[in-house]
Amino acid sequence: MSTTLPRNPPAPVRPRAVSEVPGTSLHPVSARRAVVVALGALVGAVVLGVSIGPADVSFSAALRVVASHVPFVHFHSGVSRIDADILWQIRLPRVVLGGMVGAMLAGGGAAFQGVFRNPLADPYLLGVAAGAGLGATVVIVAGSRLSEILPLAAFAGAVGAVTLTYLIGATVGRQATVSIVLAGVAVAALLTAIQTFLQQQHAPDLQAVYGWILGSLTVATWSDVLLILPYVAVSALVLMAHRRLLDVLRVGETEADSLGVRSSRVRLTVVAAATLGTAAAVAVSGLIGFVGIIVPHTVRLTTNASYRVVMPVSMIGGAAFLILADVAARTVLAPSEIPIGVVTAFVGAPFFLFVLRSRRVGRST
Repeated sequence: MSTTLPRNPPAPVRPRAVSEVPGTSLHPVSARRAVVVALGALVGAVVLGVSIGPADVSFSAALRVVASHVPFVHFHSGVSRIDADILWQIRLPRVVLGGMVGAMLAGGGAAFQGVFRNPLADPYLLGVAAGAGLGATVVIVAGSRLSEILPLAAFAGAVGAVTLTYLIGATVGRQATVSIVLAGVAVAALLTAIQTFLQQQHAPDLQAVYGWILGSLTVATWSDVLLILPYVAVSALVLMAHRRLLDVLRVGETEADSLGVRSSRVRLTVVAAATLGTAAAVAVSGLIGFVGIIVPHTVRLTTNASYRVVMPVSMIGGAAFLILADVAARTVLAPSEIPIGVVTAFVGAPFFLFVLRSRRVGRST
């Protein structure tokens, strides 16, 4: 019996190049347009944040005050001493700090969503919130003599919680990504239980604890800005440098490894950078929720799914969003202030349900 060979044998399977991964092709004009729109929103948010308040001080006055503080520039702002102090000591550091915190929360949310391939992941996924909350609670119940180290305690608690989560998750189970997420849930539950126990034993301090948990920028100072600036800069640079690799991880770890990308190393680096920035943010602002979900999803819905756009635009948009949320927090019930976490939750909870329902409808059609 003779065997007939096919005339055209199948071509060997060729691994796709990084540029061929779905979602990574992007016209440069659309990327620039998205960044320009986000920067415009940020400028508008900064103008509102600096201009709105009990004292009637214009944005032009704020620019003059900033110019008068530029080193080696001898410029007289012409603004009264009281208005200059309001702008430089109260409003400007609050706006700058809010922008930095918002950028880190949004960038961290986008990073976690890319690493864990879960569109509902947020920057608190691996226990950052529980660790920071426990660290802050320990300092608050210890008394006012330790209040100055509250940001440090919250930062250490957040980093420690994620480190513990990663060590447990990376050594348990074959699917490292799933194991890390499950370990994060367990670690967060444990730390939250310890925090709840401390709150029960120190009932008079509950108001201070909950005030921190709900988030606030009321006491923002330039010292806070300088305190987190190095961590924010390092985190932002690392996340931006890995935004293309996050696109590759979207196709799965096996496919990414076949393209020459060491997915485990990329995941560890991105998680470490996102955790560093998020921990620094919550250390000075408290726990502000939903920013890491609202902003990245809004960017995806309005621009492009590629992380070359999602990451930078999310950071810029996160800064603008939190500045505007802070404006709402201090003006809706003026002269009283609403915790900024309440404002973001009021906006974020319906948005979360919208995203969840959209994914369910998309799967059923």
